[in-house]
Amino acid sequence: MQQRLLGKTDLMCSVIGLGTWAIGGEWKMGWGPQDEQDSFDAISESLDLGINWIDTAPAYGFGRAEEVIGKFLRMRTERPLLATKCGILNDGSGNPTYSLRQKSIEREVEASLRRLGLDCIDLYQIHWPKPDEEVEEGVYTLQRLKERGLIRWAGVSNFSVQQLERAKTIGEVASLQPPYSLLNRGIEQDTFSWCRNEQLGVITYSPMECGLLAGKFSRAWVESLPPTDWRKARWGAVRTPNYFAEPELSALEQFTDSLKEIAARRERPMSQLVINWVLRRPEVTATIVGARKKGQIAETAKATEWSLTAEELDEIERTYQSYQKSMGRDGAS
Repeated sequence: MQQRLLGKTDLMCSVIGLGTWAIGGEWKMGWGPQDEQDSFDAISESLDLGINWIDTAPAYGFGRAEEVIGKFLRMRTERPLLATKCGILNDGSGNPTYSLRQKSIEREVEASLRRLGLDCIDLYQIHWPKPDEEVEEGVYTLQRLKERGLIRWAGVSNFSVQQLERAKTIGEVASLQPPYSLLNRGIEQDTFSWCRNEQLGVITYSPMECGLLAGKFSRAWVESLPPTDWRKARWGAVRTPNYFAEPELSALEQFTDSLKEIAARRERPMSQLVINWVLRRPEVTATIVGARKKGQIAETAKATEWSLTAEELDEIERTYQSYQKSMGRDGAS
């Protein structure tokens, strides 16, 4: 699989990384029940396909995803690059709470190293810039962790350009991890140009918008999701638009049907099309693709074997703009 250098670091990353949010299993932002052997099989398959890095976070199941990865690594001789995060804690009742205080992050990195069975984390990222007033302390702390040899590179996730500017005054930030998909294009407005000018590595997440662009979206699919799947239970509360309710549900179903038609002409699944679309941007070092069982990553990883033509990209854009206008939006989001 193709690899790209992450910004100014020495990390050569495959253009697809394995995402492990779903591997965290059942919690209040989880994806429903998860079998441990299925997780092992998904991780093993991703490495066999040439994916050389795994993205995780202690927030995924409040340590569960990291524990599963650590257990897997102890069964294999090869060691992929590991990216994990800090800043989201369990409030004691299974709800996320946020802290970027130095002592808190120091406790978090020690716990992550223990769960993963590592001496040093390749890329350690601030998960969310929350609370905003603690951003500088969080970035400062990551610099100290690097000096101590506990992490190789410090990165951030979900930061705005203004927050990146603030982080820059404190210390070196190697990368940004923002969401980016055909349904979430906010970083095209100014973030990409800032990262390009600063030579900041960009690792995007949710290229399939948490499964909505995986090629299965329909009313029946929505109804089939388990009640513990956060998307079904909480999408409208934590993210907008609410694609799980009308009129968005029918409009998105029509949009995804159009994307499937474009992909079908190339005899490719829609999941590959949307990943291919994300990787077309020169600013993107890599994108994170989630998998929770064998076979899922095998299909999506093939997105790197082909490229969308200029004509196909134009058609996708026209289809997207038509969908946005049907919902009364300007198409820039």
